[in-house]
Order: sequence, then structure tokens, then C-alpha cells
Amino acid sequence: MKKRISDIVSIIVGALLFSLAVNLFVIPNEFGEGGVTGLTMITYYLYQWSPGIVSLILNALLLIVGYKFLDKTTTVYTIIAVFFNSLFLILTKNWHIASDELIINAIFGGILSGVGIGMIIRVGGTTAGSTIIARILHKFLDWNVSYALLLVDLVVVFASYFIIGVQSLMFTIVMLYIATKVMDFIIEGVNPKKAVTIVSKEQDKIAEQVNGIMDRGVTVIYGRGYYTKEPKELLYIVISKQEVTMLKKIVRSIDKEAFITIHDVRDVFGEGFVKLAK
Repeated sequence: MKKRISDIVSIIVGALLFSLAVNLFVIPNEFGEGGVTGLTMITYYLYQWSPGIVSLILNALLLIVGYKFLDKTTTVYTIIAVFFNSLFLILTKNWHIASDELIINAIFGGILSGVGIGMIIRVGGTTAGSTIIARILHKFLDWNVSYALLLVDLVVVFASYFIIGVQSLMFTIVMLYIATKVMDFIIEGVNPKKAVTIVSKEQDKIAEQVNGIMDRGVTVIYGRGYYTKEPKELLYIVISKQEVTMLKKIVRSIDKEAFITIHDVRDVFGEGFVKLAK
């Protein structure tokens, strides 16, 4: 129950931040947006229709079509997010910030919207619209949610070119890129991991040092060299970004001719890292 309450609070705060991004930075500067919000911006610029009401109607329709691709919890969280997002768009429509610097407004619009949507997605919700499509792509194709959302949003953004013009379109792209980076940061956390593969003739000594000094587990993978046909033992280690330097020092001190590959890892679950959630 505590987690559910915490999740709902996060969704409400995220919806507020996203609504502020729209009313404080997007609309006053005639920027575009992606997804359903982008469509509401187009209708607002053309007909002065309320973004909050149009957003509620369009997202409700998309929820009816796409709810079967979401689990029960995500559907409930999405309904909450859509409702509060539309509510806050209406309540904050007269809020303003005195700033004529387009690039500053694009940056802060991106930061606010990225944090807002990131908070909603991180707890398992969506803002409906293109976010539903992004989560479907993530579920079935394992696409990164943030970049799938960016791709879908860009389609709507470029369609708004005929309404907002070239300059606003360029600032909108900058804003969306910043929002994507910030969203990625919020969703994936502040402590990225690295997966390291090591090929060495001194694999036992390296593994012993990694276990003893770094207190990290080591997995031995058996393989063979294609050219030499000789069997080889590969060491596979997952460490934090900050531990890479230490690992390099250990390997260099034991075998300067070792072959090392380092990969970025998005999610790590298990002993010593994040507990695997259901």
C-alpha cells in the first residue's frame, strides 16, 4: 500500500511538472511537442482549443485502443496520469515566466517535461498517447522507452512545421532531445553499470584479485580461439562505472597483453545490485 501511494504521488508530481513545461515554456514560445500533446498544441495554435480538454479526449481514445497492451497496474496508473495531466494543464494555463530567451526556454522546457514523464514512467505508468506506443515497442521489441518515445514524437513534431515554422521547429527538436536525455536519467537511475569481458592467460589471478580487492563476482565463460583452436576461459564481470579504473589497474598489473571489452549496461538485477522485482 505504501508503494502504491508513493507511486501515485510520483505520478501526480510528474503530471504537474509536465503541465508546467507546456504552459510555461511550450505555448508562450510557440514550440511544438510530440505525441498527443503535440496534436493539442496544433489545435491550440489553430483554433485556441483548450490543451487540457483536447488532451483528455485524445488520450482517453488511445487508452481504449491500447489498454490491452498494458498490464492492470500500468492501465490504472496511466488513467491517473492522464487525468491529472489534463487537470494541471487547465489549472496552470495562466501561469507565466518572464523570459524571452528561446534557447533557455527550450532547455528548461525539456528538463521539466523530461523529469515529469520520467517520474511517471519510472513507477510503471504512462502519459498515454505516444507513450503507450513507446511502451508497446519496449515490451515486444525491447526498445529503450525514451528513444522509442522520441522517434514517435518526432513524427508529430515535423508535422507541426507547417504551423510553427522552421525556427520553432528547431527549438522544439532541441527541447525534445533534452527531455529524452533527462527522462533516460530519471528512468534508468544515476549509477550506470559496465559489463567487462576479459581474455587473458592469467585469468585465475585476475579473478582472484577482482574477488578479493573489488569484492565483485566473476563468471567464467568457456570458449576457444578461432585461429589457434585453443580453449580459452573468458572472465565476465559487471561493475559500476566508478570501478572501471580499478579493474584496469588490476588487469594491467597481472597481464599487460590481456584483451578487454567494456560494454554499457542499462539494467542489472541480482545479488550485489538491484533486487529483481516481479
